Amino acid sequence: MTTIHLAVITAGVTQPSSTRLLADRLTEATVRALAPSEVVVEVIDVRDVAHDLTNNVLTGFASPELQVRLDAIVEADAVVVATPVYAASYSGLFKMLVDVLPQDALRDTPVLLGATGGTARHSLAIDHALRPLFAHLGALVAPVAVFAASEDWGSVDAGRLGERIERAGTSFAALVAGHPREQRVDPFEDVTPFEALLAGVHR
Repeated sequence: MTTIHLAVITAGVTQPSSTRLLADRLTEATVRALAPSEVVVEVIDVRDVAHDLTNNVLTGFASPELQVRLDAIVEADAVVVATPVYAASYSGLFKMLVDVLPQDALRDTPVLLGATGGTARHSLAIDHALRPLFAHLGALVAPVAVFAASEDWGSVDAGRLGERIERAGTSFAALVAGHPREQRVDPFEDVTPFEALLAGVHR
């Protein structure tokens, strides 16, 4: 049975968070659609490493806690992203996480986009902000994304939101299953020992 490692990045800043709720729902829909494959889910709550991110941006070094989360993203077969929308774009905290990821960390990685906001007027942020960002990173961005406004969580609209989430999860699962990620090559895995380099110099 195939094991798929799924990283879930959620950038909500409040507790409880509608952004985290959307991320969880998208993840559950994806996992259901990927059955019978085994899915290992690793949630990266950006709020938990906010201070570490700031320090990383200033110093260039990741704390052990942050490094664990960065490694989970780099090693994932697929990634689910959910961010709140501020000023018609993704949150600054979310962008900080993206900024400290290793170069090409998300290249050829399937990514499912989700966003939350106060009103549906912010829904275009997915297409004019999130999609270009992940396209620049070389990710395989899922064509179906989900934006959830505050009113979408109401009793009537929640049903429609649930349908959109299920559709996104099913579509994303097909993308993940159809694009198995190639094994990444560690550039430091096969390094010539320093002694051998010195021997070559003195020949």
